[in-house]
Amino acid sequence: MEGTAQGHPFRPDIEGLRAVAVLAVVLFHAGVPRIAGGFVGVDVFFVLSGFLITGLLWRAVEQTGRVRAALFYGARARRLLPAAITVLLVTTAVVTVVLPPLRVRAVLGDALASALYVGNYRLAAQGTDYLADNQAPSPFQHYWSLGAEEQFYLLWPALLVAAAVLGRRSAGRVAAPVVALAAVTGASFAVSLAWTRANPPWAYFSLPSRAWELGVGGLVALGVPLWGRLPRAVAALAGWGGVALVAGSCVLLTGVTPFPGTAALAPVLGTALVIAAGCAAPRWGAGAVLGLPPLRAVGRMSYSWYLWHWPVLVLAPVVLGRPLGLPARLAAAAVSGVLAVGTLLVVENPIRFAAPLRRSPRRSLLLGGGLTAAGVCTALVAVVLAPAAVGHGAAVAPLKVGVPGGSTRPGTPATDPREARLRALTAQVHAAVAASAGAQAVPSNLTPPLTQAYSDTALPFHVGCDRSFTDSSQPPCVFGDPAGTSTVALVGDSHAAAWYPAVEPLAEQRHWRLDVLSKATCPFLLDLPAHSPYLGRTFTECERWRATVHGRLQAEHPSLVLLAMSRRYTADYGFTSYDRAWRAALTRTVAALRAAGAVVLVLGPVPDPHTWVPTCLSDHLDSATACAPHRGAAVNAPGVAAEAAATRAGGGHYADLAELFCTATTCPLIVGNDLVYRDDNHVTVEYATVLAPVIAAEIQTALPRR
Repeated sequence: MEGTAQGHPFRPDIEGLRAVAVLAVVLFHAGVPRIAGGFVGVDVFFVLSGFLITGLLWRAVEQTGRVRAALFYGARARRLLPAAITVLLVTTAVVTVVLPPLRVRAVLGDALASALYVGNYRLAAQGTDYLADNQAPSPFQHYWSLGAEEQFYLLWPALLVAAAVLGRRSAGRVAAPVVALAAVTGASFAVSLAWTRANPPWAYFSLPSRAWELGVGGLVALGVPLWGRLPRAVAALAGWGGVALVAGSCVLLTGVTPFPGTAALAPVLGTALVIAAGCAAPRWGAGAVLGLPPLRAVGRMSYSWYLWHWPVLVLAPVVLGRPLGLPARLAAAAVSGVLAVGTLLVVENPIRFAAPLRRSPRRSLLLGGGLTAAGVCTALVAVVLAPAAVGHGAAVAPLKVGVPGGSTRPGTPATDPREARLRALTAQVHAAVAASAGAQAVPSNLTPPLTQAYSDTALPFHVGCDRSFTDSSQPPCVFGDPAGTSTVALVGDSHAAAWYPAVEPLAEQRHWRLDVLSKATCPFLLDLPAHSPYLGRTFTECERWRATVHGRLQAEHPSLVLLAMSRRYTADYGFTSYDRAWRAALTRTVAALRAAGAVVLVLGPVPDPHTWVPTCLSDHLDSATACAPHRGAAVNAPGVAAEAAATRAGGGHYADLAELFCTATTCPLIVGNDLVYRDDNHVTVEYATVLAPVIAAEIQTALPRR
């Protein structure tokens, strides 16, 4: 651990505060009840780093007027990289052995980004993509905070030196660095506030929105002489108040709290208070407890424990083949603690305090460069050697849904030829589903291949028609025949956009104007209050988007509105699929659209596979049925029946699509040679295209006879 700022002696209370931070993070990730805000331990680390690094740099500036960059970065390399790269290499090796082949490649991309100290931006970019391959936590996800700190270390020394030079010229001494750091801190906090509301992933992971936390620590470091003159009673009160703020954040904040934003003020200012109070060294201050030997011991291993705890918790269930309960998770956390002690004794301390390295900044930098190169090369080689997720079963004939001659359900009256056609086409697909239900080997001609499934998205996703979380507007998204005199609107969340390949052929054939109006995680159900777990707040953008789309539909008077949406909404969205509020909103929405003159057809749910399909299949190339869900789990039959009744109550038509995906007992994930799902809930372009004749028949049955 680095020395404290301004030449002050070693601070045992800071070592104890590191223990508080790492315990908060580890217990939170282990799922310990009542520690729902333990993620703020990272914020504590940020403030501590800002304090220690700024103090170190400012001492050098005051003594020599400059920062010896090689000495500074060499020390950083010895302190941070040996343990970080050790954990990264071991985790990479384990990942290549235990994870499904398709998952391995994505995770190794995280390893590469972590080795290059840009993992935080990879996570930010993935977090803003609703369709991103974010099926499970990456064992390298926690490296984001190291990336943010490394980026801060690259920029802050130059800014501090420039401010010191400016201050010397203007006789400002410490005032200029304080002003400079305060400006950076204030600007970063403003960015944090704005992005927490508008772009939560970038607010959480990026340096511009997190730099203020390190900046607060830096401001405390520059004010050490002032804090040292605090009355001891005041300092003691401030220190305990800071502890209360940090502890309260761990208990009171939750995963749905918008963060960082204003919520991060509590742990950040709490940490700052503890550090500042410790400068006065009050006898009965928080430092008396934080400096106790057990906490200091945990604080010394905090860095290695932070590095080890997350991959152990993420990979242990994979290795054991089952989810972990709380006792098992605590045991995994303890195992990671043992690994941390070993890393501290065998890797961290020997390299950090090695005399040849400490005497030579050049050797330290070469060590850092070599370790970085080792991490990058290992990740690249692992990607190249990762097993391919390619089906090797016999090629299977593609499923082609044709125009049958009459109903395939004997004994069913066929008074309406359109209904007979629909029944026959449905039966044809259902027969193909049944024929595929027992197939074990993933066919060699699977379409799309498992490695390409993630990118298998319909055209509306590529041209901005499926609106993102923070969009309230809906641009014109016209397909089919733009000059057509009849308009069909395909409306809903991302599932509506995914059904585009099944609807567009009929629109072209009939010369209909096809409007695609969709928004991620926003079902088009009028007056249904919505909360976004992605944004961590009321989903005002969804409510405004619904109003915009409803106004457009009233103005354009489409002859048909197709409603399609996911049924995977849970209480953290502010509503639950199929519940009373959902059904009432569906009835209201259908009635409102009918009042505007449109025929309304509600597409029933796509069965829920309860797994990330391409990844599961990549791990079961010879046993595909192991990934297929039971129909009872995939289809909420009572919910579908209630939803159909709610649709009819509003004057609409309802299409139950379960027969197109499931037998009476199971829902296969491959039908013919077509992969059914691109992820864990959206249909692939290929399977939606296969179902186009059936969806066309559903539409034609709903339309009035001519």
